[in-house]
Amino acid sequence: MFRRTFWFTAGAAAGVWATTKVNRKLKQLTPESLAAQAANKAVDAGHRLKDFALDVRSSMAQREGELAEVLGLHATPGRELPAQRGTAALRRNEPAQITYLHGKTSHDKHSNTEHSPGEEPNGEHSYNRNEDH
Repeated sequence: MFRRTFWFTAGAAAGVWATTKVNRKLKQLTPESLAAQAANKAVDAGHRLKDFALDVRSSMAQREGELAEVLGLHATPGRELPAQRGTAALRRNEPAQITYLHGKTSHDKHSNTEHSPGEEPNGEHSYNRNEDH
């Protein structure tokens, strides 16, 4: 008798537990609940995006300050600017120098030596398949 009562109580408890779980899941899957969950996730994503933008803005301001300090933009008018670095621009009177794969160099169109587009100055061909098309 005691054994039957135990199993009856255990079965009833399992049934109540399962029914409660199923009802909670069904309530979570209603359209209103799904809309509320989507809205909460959108608000959360908006907060994370705002935090990211604020982090980027603060890092950008910090980096701009570092660059301004290095370039001397916040300096007093009596202070000299840093020395100018070399430029990569070519002067008009000097021909550009071309270095080929095998290490030889030549001057470009401004030099007196002429060669065809597929031919290097020493008379060899460059074997570039795409030049012919």
